[in-house]
Amino acid sequence: MTDHQPVRPVRPTENAMRRALKRARDGVALDVTEAAVLLQARGDDLEDLAASAARVRDAGLEAAGRAGVITYSKSVFIPLTRLCRDKCHYCTFVTVPGKLRRAGHGMFMSPDEVLDIARRGAELGCKEALITLGDKPEDRWPEAREWLDAHGYDDTIAYVRAMAIRILEETGLLPHLNPGVMSWTDFQRLKPVAPSMGMMLETTATRLWSEPGGPHYGSPDKEPAVRLRVLEDAGRSSVPFTSGLLIGIGETYEERADSLFALRRVARAYHGIQELIMQNFRAKPDTAMRGMPDAELDELVATVAVARHIMGPSACLQAPPNLVAGEYARLIGAGIDDWGGVSPLTPDHVNPERPWPQIDELAERSAAAGFRLEERLCVYPEFVQRGEPWLDPRLLPHVRALADPETGLANQDARVEGHPWQEPDEGFTSTGRTDLHRTIDTEGRTSDRRDDFDEVYGDWEALREAAVPGMVPSRVDTDVRAALATAADDPTKLTDDEALALLHADGPALDALTRIADELRRDVVGDDVTYIVTRNINFTNVCYTGCRFCAFAQRRTDADAYTLSLDQVADRAEQAWEVGAVEVCMQGGIHPDLPGTAYFDIARAVKERVPGMHVHAFSPMEVVNGATRTGLSIREWLTAAKEAGLDSIPGTAAEILDDEVRWILTKGKLPTATWIEVVKTAHQLGIRSSSTMMYGHVDQPRHWLGHLRTLAQIQQETGGFTEFVTLPFIHTNAPVYLAGIARPGPTSRDNRAVTAMARLLLHPHITNIQTSWVKLGQEGAAEMLRSGANDLGGTLMEETISRMAGSSYGSYRSIKDLIAIAEEAGRPAKPRTTLYGEVPQERQQAATASDGHLPELLPVLGD
Repeated sequence: MTDHQPVRPVRPTENAMRRALKRARDGVALDVTEAAVLLQARGDDLEDLAASAARVRDAGLEAAGRAGVITYSKSVFIPLTRLCRDKCHYCTFVTVPGKLRRAGHGMFMSPDEVLDIARRGAELGCKEALITLGDKPEDRWPEAREWLDAHGYDDTIAYVRAMAIRILEETGLLPHLNPGVMSWTDFQRLKPVAPSMGMMLETTATRLWSEPGGPHYGSPDKEPAVRLRVLEDAGRSSVPFTSGLLIGIGETYEERADSLFALRRVARAYHGIQELIMQNFRAKPDTAMRGMPDAELDELVATVAVARHIMGPSACLQAPPNLVAGEYARLIGAGIDDWGGVSPLTPDHVNPERPWPQIDELAERSAAAGFRLEERLCVYPEFVQRGEPWLDPRLLPHVRALADPETGLANQDARVEGHPWQEPDEGFTSTGRTDLHRTIDTEGRTSDRRDDFDEVYGDWEALREAAVPGMVPSRVDTDVRAALATAADDPTKLTDDEALALLHADGPALDALTRIADELRRDVVGDDVTYIVTRNINFTNVCYTGCRFCAFAQRRTDADAYTLSLDQVADRAEQAWEVGAVEVCMQGGIHPDLPGTAYFDIARAVKERVPGMHVHAFSPMEVVNGATRTGLSIREWLTAAKEAGLDSIPGTAAEILDDEVRWILTKGKLPTATWIEVVKTAHQLGIRSSSTMMYGHVDQPRHWLGHLRTLAQIQQETGGFTEFVTLPFIHTNAPVYLAGIARPGPTSRDNRAVTAMARLLLHPHITNIQTSWVKLGQEGAAEMLRSGANDLGGTLMEETISRMAGSSYGSYRSIKDLIAIAEEAGRPAKPRTTLYGEVPQERQQAATASDGHLPELLPVLGD
């Protein structure tokens, strides 16, 4: 028996309860203290609280067009594996390999077993396949690892994905996935195969996880911070997500209230929590917590009512009907609007001693309380109607086959049958404003923002609050003169405090810093200013990732959206070759309709048309997108891309390699750890990359320091970076700036300090420092060449990303223009290849012959 005893609560005073109840009745926002008081309401106070919560719920249902409706999902429960690496002290779902063997079961359900349940469910009219399982069993149990290996799966998530696809194709049920703690990459892998996913938060009380005897002690996946990160990653990935609380496991009322507010913060920030489950603890025999008292019905009713007040009218709240001994009316009266999944076929495997109610009985009980029971899908109607980016295009046909197009609820007349799960048919079709690379400089963009500006990026007010800590400047006490002396003597010995002081340098100290960096540049790479004759090809700007700094991304229906055909991509590469280019740099939006093999097709199209062209393409975000869409590992995908013609990758999508800043800048982009994984893997495969940093938005010098240290560490390990590129933030049309959160780009001081410190902090590992004429113009770029930079990047020929953001420096610079920038810095210029090698004479002659005439060749014929 567990020795972890619940903390004895201190009853609130009558005055405190009276004040909190009045605030709830009046619709005033509650704080954590008031919520903790209301969680203890009993008797008449509880009736008062429930009544006000029900009014909030009713207002929300009326606003959603579902007045008087309570929903449920007709489902089957598929326990894919009962093995788990965690050891929760109340759980009877989880077992051990020996018991499974003795019972004649495998470590995982077989595909035939899974599909048998799903098919029988479809015959009974079920529309949801609830797939639940233990967390990462292969990390604890060798038998689980052996089973996965024997059946050809890299990990449990791969098996979950495979089974979800087969359920979609062979039965028509919609998978709702509960595989426990997931990483951001796991969400990318599973989103194309499941309309919704879930994981209970349970509690934010860390002590219940960290202290011996606690219900979650010894369970790595039950750490509250880890589970909150999962909820945020779901929001960042635009996954409709179910979560909730397990009450009565030893938490205090204050801790329970804190858990509710944590859920509200996530829901507010990402708008992705589709439902919250309030589940009452039920003690089970043969568990460490068998002696703990069950959470009483009053506890659950009060928790539901307080949750309704905290989450508001638009939230969907559920309480499992099989855990309340028929007291349905009390839960309806407290503010729920959903009964959850109810199965006519399978038991509740987590609470097997509590059978599901009959659906007819549930309808009768709901009607007695004044509500009409209606069936929904596993994904809630709001998300069905929102569509993209919440539903992957590969899932839309499956969801639409079962959904009422007007309400988003389940279509009672729908036939539940399998449909092919496949890539969208569109592929590479030339659509939209394909001349944007030219007309962005003449006609500009249609408007400064998308018309879904207020919804697509998350909640701006919540984001504004979250951004404040990261934008607070650091206190710098280090002597700048001493730091300058260290930099001049041996920059590799700069401490973090010294480096931070230099990143803040201004006035004469900044002048001294740039001189030191410029002298180091001269010693390391000489006086030549290098440049490359290249063409940018941004093959699509359709993207649903939701980066808040990006003015390039458009929905497919937006006026400025476009996608190039493969022939147009190849045409542009061929044209670039004709005028002397040695490289094409190709990046695009994360277009939901392009197949996972699209990137291979792009590289292959260029190589087939221009075999000698260096293909520098696909950011780490695009690499992850390609890998997850194809079901390949990052290593496998990069290997295939290299075989298709990929030569190197741009180190973009880095922004700032600090998740504190990253999650303000971008809603759904890959986290720092994944960016590092992609880059390291590419380097290990012989695919070199650039490295970048975008700065001057919601960051501070301490973030620049951490970013540069990270890059230096990677380079010491792999040696795969060709250069470091400074990318000053272009604010003009950036959503995060238009929302009043980001500052208006870096100052001239910032640019000089970043360039100089990049030279010093990356020495001697990354020797080429590139400045951007697109973002800084001729004078700004020349100044950076005097501050430690040695490279001007490329001629570009076309550039859409910075121009959409509001850069005013155009999309093309001739070789003569680049030479002029170098001369303004007092230096000679020299062409280079992507890998900083010598440019063949034939390429130099072709470039010189065409120099300055290039605009006449744009746009490509057929745009």
